Amino acid sequence: MPGALLHVGATVLCAHAGQATPTTPHPRVLVSGQPIVTLTTPYTIAGCPFVPQAGNGPCVSAQWTQGAQRVRANAVPVLLMDSQSFCTPTGTLLTPTSAQTRVLGV
Repeated sequence: MPGALLHVGATVLCAHAGQATPTTPHPRVLVSGQPIVTLTTPYTIAGCPFVPQAGNGPCVSAQWTQGAQRVRANAVPVLLMDSQSFCTPTGTLLTPTSAQTRVLGV
């Protein structure tokens, strides 16, 4: 299923509404004038309000586990709106809520 490519300006949230930001986007490919993000790019999370009783803390970082099947940048899959991820230390998912809509990938 085609999906919009994620870029630096895309809004990505943890399951608790913390803002996720890519740490090292791919600088050579731009969509809407902003660098895209690939599967190997770690994300940092700011403002996660979740405080579990177990004491393992709120979402701090995230890593993607699944990207595009057919679209790559430097042989690394790019991220799409439906890509899969997990947050550390909570194990919840990241949710892309908005991204550019002109470039689609599979």
